[in-house]
Amino acid sequence: MALIKAFFFFFFFFTIFFSNIITSQPIPKFTSILVFGDSTVDTGNNNHILTIFKGNHPPYGKDYPNHSPTGRFSNGKLVPDILALLLKLKKNGVPPYMQPDLPPNELLTGICFASAGSGYDELTTIISGAIPMRKQLDYFKEYLKKIKEVVGEREAERIVNGALVIVSAGTNDFVFNFYDLPKRRLQFSLSKYQDFLLDKLQNFVKEIYDLGCRSIIVNGLPPIGCLPIQMTAKSPLLRTCIKKENFDAQLYNQKLEHLLLKLQAHLPGSKIIYVDSYALVADLINNPQEYGFEETKRGCCGSGLLEAGPLCTTLSPLCSDPSQYIFFDSIHPTESTYYKITEYLVKDLLPKFSRIGNP
Repeated sequence: MALIKAFFFFFFFFTIFFSNIITSQPIPKFTSILVFGDSTVDTGNNNHILTIFKGNHPPYGKDYPNHSPTGRFSNGKLVPDILALLLKLKKNGVPPYMQPDLPPNELLTGICFASAGSGYDELTTIISGAIPMRKQLDYFKEYLKKIKEVVGEREAERIVNGALVIVSAGTNDFVFNFYDLPKRRLQFSLSKYQDFLLDKLQNFVKEIYDLGCRSIIVNGLPPIGCLPIQMTAKSPLLRTCIKKENFDAQLYNQKLEHLLLKLQAHLPGSKIIYVDSYALVADLINNPQEYGFEETKRGCCGSGLLEAGPLCTTLSPLCSDPSQYIFFDSIHPTESTYYKITEYLVKDLLPKFSRIGNP
């Protein structure tokens, strides 16, 4: 009986969600979904590497199918998972590339290379032990060889050309290297460090383009100063967003948006779209009741002030309803927040893609 109730709740929720994001513009048909970045899009790669940055224990995954932790740093699905379901590429979420014994059909319709704690700056992953963006690129090259062995070179090229590619990183670079552990601050001004990261991002996008990717969305920085853990460190009593960090994020995002326009102009046949996650998350934080949220300044796990990763465990008390929280732990959003982000992507961004060929 409980299983039947759960099924009907899941079906009802998805029916309501999908009906709310119907757009007058057609959504292109993608062949696959390929994901690079950090914990915002890591579907479980860190389960298989040596790092303390893991989400493979409760209460992570409490609202994921089967209520089991998967390595996702949330109570449920992430944006790539929700998109893959909506685009009918996956029946379940996007699997992590590091998962052993993945069947070939899973490789063909989408894979995740992202790693919690990663960033564009190599120094970031030295601190976190995550998979660097450079190594994620190496795994992508390895992946290309694997799918060519399965379907042949021509079909593999078609799959990659028609894939929706998600790139989401950058927050860890600033938090680990500039704000909380100021190693790069001793070498760079803020503006120079932003340019340093953007140069690495530009090279990354060029390389995946050279390997066949054409439809790429690149996520901007969120309002870093509004992460509960940043407020705990710098505004523990008032719990107000750190204006300087938010201003820095907005400046970086302006540079990123301009860079992506230039990149697209120089990469024939590409469509590279900037995701303004700052504006979206800031709107959720500033107008929570319009979106069904109640708590914006702390996470659902534990005190919500500093718990994340190894500090968010079964010993941590948990809020009664994560859907009313923007953050699940002191850093990462809830599944409900990720649904809001997906709605924005589907309504406003995905229709902008013009397809290359006929996937």
